[in-house]
Amino acid sequence: MNPELREKLLAGLKDGSIVPYLGPGVLADVRNAASGEPIPADSDSLIIAMNGGKPMAPKLMYEFPRAAMNVELKRGRTTVTKFLNRTYGETTWTRGAFHDWLKAICPNYVIDINRDTQLQDSYADVPHQLIVGIARIAGTAFRYKLYFWDGNAYQPTEVLNTAIPILFKPMGTPRPEGIYIASDADYVDFITELMGGFSIPPEVKELRKGKQYLLMGMRLNRDTERMVMADIIYSAAEPAGWVFIAEPTEKEKRYCKKIGLEIIDADIFEFIGAAQTA
Repeated sequence: MNPELREKLLAGLKDGSIVPYLGPGVLADVRNAASGEPIPADSDSLIIAMNGGKPMAPKLMYEFPRAAMNVELKRGRTTVTKFLNRTYGETTWTRGAFHDWLKAICPNYVIDINRDTQLQDSYADVPHQLIVGIARIAGTAFRYKLYFWDGNAYQPTEVLNTAIPILFKPMGTPRPEGIYIASDADYVDFITELMGGFSIPPEVKELRKGKQYLLMGMRLNRDTERMVMADIIYSAAEPAGWVFIAEPTEKEKRYCKKIGLEIIDADIFEFIGAAQTA
């Protein structure tokens, strides 16, 4: 990787001009503390874990939201929620090297599409705010919940203070309560309201103007994740930023060129290892 680009990215992450956007690949080294099994984070591993360790039908293996929709229709939405709570809220996982690295930098605004709690653990020592995506909730036009971490517990809040760190978990988390965007129906509702501006707090809409983004640990070959990402980074600078993709496909190259993301054909763990050494 170009040393000058590395220094530019590190400086931007530290001063807040570059926002980290985290995908499942940042958890690649995380293991079950008891069994040693890797954490189910990407689409395939989540589907297999949800199905008791076995693959589902090929048409359902295409994407986790489709498989979760199938489970929801057969056994109810609570079945999917209980699976995610059990996976991310009740199982002990080893600490990921990426999150230790991120904790040292402590960016003021982080977007994390994973559903685990390691990002929240990274900020447990400092007051911060948490935005959690919600879907199919009656009685409100908004598709998020806001919490303030006071150092001991999360408290519901109605406004965000942009002077302290903001953690955006659009796909959910088990902490402080198990809320998730998981099934096709969840995504349809969340993305519809995201496009309408109701899935992001007004303070974040203002904060994100002119930012650049560094996408880490995610591919851009799935329409669902691309739609979520494109709307969350709306109002980005030009160019919009960078994405780590080892051996990108032609589809990914075309998409990144279209939205203004520069592909870094490298591994994020090499990047953070070099950063730690430096």
